[in-house]
Amino acid sequence: MNVDEVFSRDQMRQQQEERKSRLIAKNRRKRYLEVHPEYFDDSSLELADPLLYDRLIRRFQTAREREAEGQRKGFSGQMSTDLWRAEAKKDALKHTDPNSLFTYTRGPQGQIMEEDKDEVPMTKEEGKAWWVDEMTQRFLSGADDDFEYKTVDENDRYDDEKERDIQDAYFDSMESDFDSDGEGKEKVLTGETGIQDY
Repeated sequence: MNVDEVFSRDQMRQQQEERKSRLIAKNRRKRYLEVHPEYFDDSSLELADPLLYDRLIRRFQTAREREAEGQRKGFSGQMSTDLWRAEAKKDALKHTDPNSLFTYTRGPQGQIMEEDKDEVPMTKEEGKAWWVDEMTQRFLSGADDDFEYKTVDENDRYDDEKERDIQDAYFDSMESDFDSDGEGKEKVLTGETGIQDY
């Protein structure tokens, strides 16, 4: 075995470990969202993508709901959100994001064009479902700059319990096959030499 083969195997092992770590982190993040659905109700989440929030959530809010949301945020919070939304519109027009759910274009007089009818949700519930899906994908990929992911990624409390139970049962059954006779005593091997005959 030469040095390149050893290095290549080490690289493969390292890549497999990194992939495994990413998968574990993603599963823990998904579990976190299942345990904490209130994550999607945080008003600051709107700032993650103000234009998407406009198209999926805000367009279906009644005047009373918007007023209540404004009171929760306070005057400075509402002003901040409006500024973020205006900046996001300008940015979305200048730099189109290929991963974005929607695209934004300017009309002949510089106004932002209305979206196609098949590009928007038709009901409040559908809009909320799209919003939750987009924010879930964003959270799973680690794109929420305000969230401390280490608190979830390094916390085995968010491992899926069913999966953990299946793994525990599997390893428990393996232990009894290899080191005992099933009754907790050491397994005594008879007639086995450990050498294979061909």
